[in-house]
Amino acid sequence: MNHTELTNKAINLLKKLIETPSFSSEEEGTAAHIENWFQEHEIPFKRSNNNIWAANLHFDESKPTLLLNSHHDTVKPNNGYTKNPFEAIVENGKLYGLGSNDAGGCLVSLIATFTYYYKQPNLAYNLVMVASAEEESSGENGLNSMLSIIPKIDVAIVGEPTLMQLAIAEKGLVVFDATVKGTPSHAAHPNDDNAIYNTIDVLKWFQEYTFEKKSAVLGDVKMTVTQINAGKQHNAVPANVKLVVDVRVNDAYSNEEIADILQAASPCSEIIPRSLRLNSSSIPKEHPLVQAGIALGRETYGSPTLSDQAALSCPSLKLGPGNSTRSHTADEFIYLYEIEEGVKIYIELLSRIV
Repeated sequence: MNHTELTNKAINLLKKLIETPSFSSEEEGTAAHIENWFQEHEIPFKRSNNNIWAANLHFDESKPTLLLNSHHDTVKPNNGYTKNPFEAIVENGKLYGLGSNDAGGCLVSLIATFTYYYKQPNLAYNLVMVASAEEESSGENGLNSMLSIIPKIDVAIVGEPTLMQLAIAEKGLVVFDATVKGTPSHAAHPNDDNAIYNTIDVLKWFQEYTFEKKSAVLGDVKMTVTQINAGKQHNAVPANVKLVVDVRVNDAYSNEEIADILQAASPCSEIIPRSLRLNSSSIPKEHPLVQAGIALGRETYGSPTLSDQAALSCPSLKLGPGNSTRSHTADEFIYLYEIEEGVKIYIELLSRIV
């Protein structure tokens, strides 16, 4: 099957995915469409929860294994949509619909690429394709649940919208729940230990604090207070203020190190990480996969956004059609030419290493 046929089929699959709601942990319908693709192309596959996976025909345990992965779940549409988010609408070369850009275009392009190579003998790498669930929610039944089921992975391409440029590193994420304490009182009485006023200096500390280690690819660790909550009635000073702090971690730190630093240095009464498992990811610029991409004129960069790379312990490359700035926006879309380019570049990239 040539590139054009594969691209057209991939676009048709994407239209079906768009028109089938697939919020995180509710991906049964889109999983069925992906199963149908593999059945139509006579590719054996397996399903675990709503994750669909397959391996190339001539899988050889003595060879390293390359994972091709993207997700078929979506966030819920926001209130800004002017088009039906569950209708695949093509206008002026754009395919509109929820999940078209994040990450449907990447997913169908990778499935098409896997199909192209499925029967080819004498590949240097085995290929494993995983269409995963629960990426948007970092759920327990997503890609992380597949790593004990699929063959051992040596390197991965994770399909997320990067304009087909090479994201060779990705920031990790730690979300902290923090508490600023004070003395509760009636609002009419003097109080020199008002938890809300105490929070002013704490917020200033978070705004001004910088982590020492910088990354050549990912830059600084970025820390942002994103939520604040206190008080229940107008005439009572609360005992504490609750903060939520979002920390995007570069590859110079582990998540555990970030937690240790903040627990020792922050002026909060208490600061507790929700999870430490979403670590930063990277792949050496010298890796054959990256060098193959550079040879195709692709540029390297560091990505500030989180993906299923966080579930992987092997080197991984984030690469896919579409633009990350369109993700989670109203009237989400992907250009049809981007899918065509995605299939073409994925196939050319693998031809240089497999």
